[in-house]
Amino acid sequence: MGVFLVELDIAFTPWQTEVYEDPARFKVVAAGRRCGKSYLAAWMLLLNALQSDKGWSFYVAPTQGQARQIMWKVLLEIGHKFIAKAHINNLDIELINGQTIGLRGADRPDTMRGVSLNYLVMDEYADMKSEVWEEVLRPTLTDLQAPALFIGTPKGRNHFYDMYSSADLQAEGFDNWSAHHFTSYDNPYLETAEIDSAKKSMSSHAFRQEYMASFEAKGSNMFEESWVSFGDKPTTGSYFIACDLAGFAELGKKKNPRLDNTAIAIAKVNEDGWFVEDIITGRWTLDETALKIFRAVEKYQPTAVGIERGIAKQAVISPLSDLMRRYGRFFNVVELSHGNKAKTDRIMWALQGRFENGHIKLNKGDWNAQFLDELFQFPDKLTHDDMVDALSYIDQLAQEAYFFDSYEDDEEWQPTDVMAGY
Repeated sequence: MGVFLVELDIAFTPWQTEVYEDPARFKVVAAGRRCGKSYLAAWMLLLNALQSDKGWSFYVAPTQGQARQIMWKVLLEIGHKFIAKAHINNLDIELINGQTIGLRGADRPDTMRGVSLNYLVMDEYADMKSEVWEEVLRPTLTDLQAPALFIGTPKGRNHFYDMYSSADLQAEGFDNWSAHHFTSYDNPYLETAEIDSAKKSMSSHAFRQEYMASFEAKGSNMFEESWVSFGDKPTTGSYFIACDLAGFAELGKKKNPRLDNTAIAIAKVNEDGWFVEDIITGRWTLDETALKIFRAVEKYQPTAVGIERGIAKQAVISPLSDLMRRYGRFFNVVELSHGNKAKTDRIMWALQGRFENGHIKLNKGDWNAQFLDELFQFPDKLTHDDMVDALSYIDQLAQEAYFFDSYEDDEEWQPTDVMAGY
């Protein structure tokens, strides 16, 4: 960083050092309150401006007033050795090497057009319109191929979540991006007891969002955490496999976190309820999807296999039939339908009562975290629900199978599920 860095007394925390040393051009940081985001942003602005001989450095907050309130005093305090002039009226700070740091508000995007930037910080990006980055500020980085830092505390599953997820997955167009996640506990200067005290006086959702930097949406509490239980595989019962198909990925294409995933739910059902063995999820090519289904059938030998009706089902039947002929294992596919019910209602009727009354047990596995995230956020429109949807179809599959069994046995009809009554 040249002679300037030698004179600086920078006391970065471990998480700030991690972000600072990251070589990615675009860095996305989701961090809890009082984590030290503004301190890091101020130093990154100063260090980049001190190294540059062209362009401007911009710090952008949701409003001009917030930019002044959050960053003005911080920059003056830590950078006073290198500041030649500070203009409070237009929030510009000129450094001794001739470079300028400008503080701006995303609520006034036209004031940022036409400049050439050598560095950009967007603070509390979740509170801005995504167009400010996409249409106004991204072009300002082009001339100098300048880097950018996006920081903030999550606000549900909005454009900040999309950016973070894309950077984390290295989705198409995000090759030179990185994603970092830190909680308020990662700031060694904050008393742990104080954070714990805040936890006791806040709602669990608010605490997870503000202090733990969780991207969870504020759901409808359709499913509660206390209802979820794990168990051992029952010795009796029949397996059922339900598939909720999404579109099929193209070979060589990178993942896009906005697109739906295919989910394959595998459950063992008996008179006590459901044991969810596994839920396989991902976005695969057509042939990969068919193979995933076939391998699941081969392993668990289910009583019934169901696939949600639609174009995707029609497409996957052909490669699935080829696999059956190739390996000599044949099975019928039941067409699943929504039964003229809205998705939210269908899932609620299939799963809510069972979870609440302990009639669904989960097998412990790597899929748990993603499934529970979907379950607790449901029915948030910005959150995936593919795994939850696939599991709900077990209800339709199992009912159908038991319905036919009752006729074959010629016994008096009894409701399969005492809660649902059918």
